[in-house]
Amino acid sequence: MKRVLILLAAGTLLSGLAAFAASGQTAPAAEVKMWRLDCGTVQVNDLNRFSDTNAYTGKSMAFTGSCYLIKHGDAYMLWDTGLAAAMKGAPLSKTAPIAATLATTIVEQLAKIGVKPGDISRIGISHYHFDHTGQAGAFPQATLMIGKGDAESLAATPPQNGADPTPLKNWFGGAGKLEAVAGDKDVFGDGSVMMIDLPGHTPGHHGLLVKLAKRGNFLLSGDAAHFRENYESNGVPGFNYNRADTLASLERFRGLAKNVPATVIIQHDPRDIAKLPAFPASAD
Repeated sequence: MKRVLILLAAGTLLSGLAAFAASGQTAPAAEVKMWRLDCGTVQVNDLNRFSDTNAYTGKSMAFTGSCYLIKHGDAYMLWDTGLAAAMKGAPLSKTAPIAATLATTIVEQLAKIGVKPGDISRIGISHYHFDHTGQAGAFPQATLMIGKGDAESLAATPPQNGADPTPLKNWFGGAGKLEAVAGDKDVFGDGSVMMIDLPGHTPGHHGLLVKLAKRGNFLLSGDAAHFRENYESNGVPGFNYNRADTLASLERFRGLAKNVPATVIIQHDPRDIAKLPAFPASAD
């Protein structure tokens, strides 16, 4: 009799699971929140550096250095780490082609919402340029996730394609845990946070797709494009690693934004950053 009851209970459980699967429902995903962080200002006095067709002769623009804190359940992830903390308070030149400064550090901002550096378990880096890697060293315990092509450029002797491993020395030559991401990457395994393969700006460049329950989906650009005008016109900076890959990645990025659908956040454009709540408020 006991064996019969066990079999009946097992059958009931399996029937219930089958019905759940057939209904198209999935297990509840972890709650996801996202904060935009101030990670510096980059004053571009020669905007033509961002066009290999000389589209911006005589023009300038102030870029926002933005980073993002993502909370997935009880886990925290940083997306990009901005300018180095040593650049805090640096003066902005009006004559240099590019100048950069930092008003506050990531650690200082995290303290305002009760998050400690040790709480960060993952750092996702869109690419290896200085304005995206500068403060990574403040989180040595975190797993660093970066595109495979970028990781190979950083690890080469000497480093290749303009890569500078110095801000990431904890992971390149140090004891930090490193994950070289080939293709897309489901960061938490439930589809809520996805690293999106968008090579061209650098060999392993990635963007980030974040799915929020209330605010909807957001696509963070990395540097697939630096400002709206370049995004809308397929503008390619002359210093990009591969022009054809850049254009293919822009096409993919637009397709994802349309079909997911998702709100586009061009990370260096203050007009796009304003689509998210101002820190310390979060989007969920």
